[in-house]
Amino acid sequence: MTAFARSLLLPALLVTTAPLRSQVPESEYAQRRAALAARLPESAVLLALGAREPREDFITFVQAPRFWYLTGFLEPNAALLIVKRGGAVSTTLFVLPRDPAREAWTGARLGTDGAAKRTGMRARPVTELRPAIDSALAGMKTLYAVADLDASADLSVDDQYIVSLQRGHPGLQLVNLAEDVDSLRSRHSAAELALLKQAIDITVDAQRAALGLIAPGKNEYEVQAIIEYTFRREGAERPGFATIAGSGPNATSLHYSANDRPMTAGDLIVMDIGASWRGYTADVTRTAPVSGTFTTEQRALYQVVRDAQAAAERQAKLGASPLAMDDSANAALTAGLARLGLIEGVDAVYDAPTGGCRRRLPEGCSQLSLYYDHGLGHGIGLEVHDPTVWDYRPNTIQPGAAFTIEPGVYIRENVFDILPDTPRNRAMTAKLKAAYLRYRSMGVRIEDDYFATERGVEWVSHAPREASEIEAAMKH
Repeated sequence: MTAFARSLLLPALLVTTAPLRSQVPESEYAQRRAALAARLPESAVLLALGAREPREDFITFVQAPRFWYLTGFLEPNAALLIVKRGGAVSTTLFVLPRDPAREAWTGARLGTDGAAKRTGMRARPVTELRPAIDSALAGMKTLYAVADLDASADLSVDDQYIVSLQRGHPGLQLVNLAEDVDSLRSRHSAAELALLKQAIDITVDAQRAALGLIAPGKNEYEVQAIIEYTFRREGAERPGFATIAGSGPNATSLHYSANDRPMTAGDLIVMDIGASWRGYTADVTRTAPVSGTFTTEQRALYQVVRDAQAAAERQAKLGASPLAMDDSANAALTAGLARLGLIEGVDAVYDAPTGGCRRRLPEGCSQLSLYYDHGLGHGIGLEVHDPTVWDYRPNTIQPGAAFTIEPGVYIRENVFDILPDTPRNRAMTAKLKAAYLRYRSMGVRIEDDYFATERGVEWVSHAPREASEIEAAMKH
């Protein structure tokens, strides 16, 4: 992509400069609960369960995202009970009571008085939760729940609690409202975007710090260390997900997080990172040459991915379908990979393993899938993969969306070895082998964060991303 073409792109993506609120007010939490209660029938009981306190003291407690969204309450073992009768709604928060002996180990609790003052809800000890639910369910045939339920896995703690309720109330049916909460979460308020912006700014600073450290002979864990040090130094509570700092062949593994390989001059390193600020998680990825300067092959592959991201950005407009972003990125990637000789052509296909094709064409699996087997992006918020507004009607980019664009290309060492042994695949492998050997073990991913507001779609994560900017940031 030429500098002139990039200059045409950037004005279309607004820069976030307007001041936003730095916290979610209690009135907004109340509005969220009211919006959820409005989806219930005239008489209903809803139970939302918070996360449990970890048994191991080396594991940090993190509140369940949906419970956090509804309450803003960040202590463990809490629950929210909403009872709706004849249209009238009562809301009660159940919390751990004060316990000086226990608090000597784990820190002070708010208790019922403190929780009520903090949240504006009536609060009761969690020991009274079961009798309160039993009373509320009298005469009811359905329990509405917002909990960590997964019928396909071993029973979670939440599953076990719900099962115990059903045993105590034979015939009780369960309706999980997780999807309803997620639909509310998909459209972020100004306060939420302000929190996300802070998380993103910290993450950008961490990317800059990492770029200044990377050099041959350094270890991946040193990169992880400076990233997570920057998170904490700037006030983030934790990484929002496991830090990825994969160099050389590790750059071709999507969620590699061991981060324990010494880096060498011929490597690329992929850093996929995100700080969590007041629960809201950024997600920004940069790829850099360990030597500080891209080789000819590294720069060519990097530019293919950057061009794909820019193509998707041009389609990121209010009212547009997110499929337009995906289609444009795919077109740019296939054109670029064909130009490098890594695929036979923009419409070239191969025989994929059963169920192993992410991007299928009428004649077979697109050869793009050899090197690009994840989605273009996802929502961000209280989870790094958060609901997005286009998951719900009108299925287009709407104000309140917060999302990523993250194309990638990964030339894995075993890319051809794992394919079915068919005549078409053998012919393809023979034709692509020379280019594959030039780019083998290179992985490139570029990921940025975007907000959709009434003003348009805004690029928010302003870390260096053009190849020349990456090299300039790495000069020691």
